[in-house]
Amino acid sequence: MRISTIQAFNNGVQGLQKNYANAIRTQEQISTGNRILTPADDPVASVRLLQLEQQQNVLGQYKENLTAAKNGLAQEEVTLNSVNTVLQRVRELAVQAGNGALSQADRESIAAELGEREDELLGLMNTRNARGEYLFAGFQGKTQPFVRQADGSYSYQGDEGQRKLQIASSLSVPISDNGKKTFENVINAGRVQAAVTAAPGSTLQVSAPLVQDEVAFSGVTPFPDSGVEVVFDVAPNQNNYAVYGLPRTVGDTPLPDGSGTLDADPDKADSLVFRGVTLKFSGVPVGGETVQLTVDATQQKRGILDTIAQLKTSLQSSASGFQVGDAVAVAITNLDNGMTTVDSVRGEIGARLNVVETTQTDNEDVGLVNKSVQAELRELDYAEALSRLAFQTVILEAAQQSYVKVSGLNLFNKL
Repeated sequence: MRISTIQAFNNGVQGLQKNYANAIRTQEQISTGNRILTPADDPVASVRLLQLEQQQNVLGQYKENLTAAKNGLAQEEVTLNSVNTVLQRVRELAVQAGNGALSQADRESIAAELGEREDELLGLMNTRNARGEYLFAGFQGKTQPFVRQADGSYSYQGDEGQRKLQIASSLSVPISDNGKKTFENVINAGRVQAAVTAAPGSTLQVSAPLVQDEVAFSGVTPFPDSGVEVVFDVAPNQNNYAVYGLPRTVGDTPLPDGSGTLDADPDKADSLVFRGVTLKFSGVPVGGETVQLTVDATQQKRGILDTIAQLKTSLQSSASGFQVGDAVAVAITNLDNGMTTVDSVRGEIGARLNVVETTQTDNEDVGLVNKSVQAELRELDYAEALSRLAFQTVILEAAQQSYVKVSGLNLFNKL
């Protein structure tokens, strides 16, 4: 085979360039620590690495969402804890206000502190988060949820939405609770109304009905929706009473659990407890008195702020001790119901925080596995690469030396 001088030179140069490129490429791999410098180095691994990087980016977003969810829930839990502390103090004041020996000045002093506590609660219920959004406004984060009206009552301006954050591929966690659910949807113990028909000469007084046992009120034999009527016997059995369902007609029989007798001592208060509703009596009946108890459908719920405001108003007024006692009894029960509602929301927050912490741990574990797989696909085996570089260097040096000798061979040297 004939080999021209130019062909020998070209073959030598191409060999040098190829060997030099191989050595340089290995050196680049060693300096970067990566086995794959371009997709052409390993197409299958390159595609897999791209998928893993995309997954890692998604995990990074979930990590940010988990942090935001944890911070938001922690702030809400702290706020509700403060609310519960204030409610405990308000309840203490309500119990203190129920003392019949207090003067009007004492009651007004209690009402003054109730007003301060009311303002404190209003501020807590209108708490903002780090982004300046109201915690308890639902989806209406820029709208103040609780507003005091001119008559001293409160209205909720938010909605019933619940903001959520996605913390995993198929898992979203609520990061807020609306104020209506937390502070407004509180069962009202004073939703039963009493209408008394007194007889001439009667000194019988009846307290405001109080729903103290919600289980009995709405249990297997619930309080009738249409209401009941308490009827006292005529003399000489005027202390005996029976409870009938409404509407009552002549010949009706009393309800099975609704009969009783008042204490004959007029100085002793007595009470009737019927299917969760407590009704207190004082004074002396003469016989024939009736008390109709009906459920006011418009008063099923009462907000915590409204309960405190109404108690404060009652203490500031010149109402009788009997009326103040009614207001205090309703307020204490409603406050207990309100704290139960708040504690229920706090329990839900605790459960969500547990989910966040568990998901955060899972997210970190998946991230570590992801990085480990990426390392296996991308990172260089230094021992193998250094051995390969040494071998490629030997080949390059040999090629250089052989090129020097071959380049010196040509026909002109023989002329």
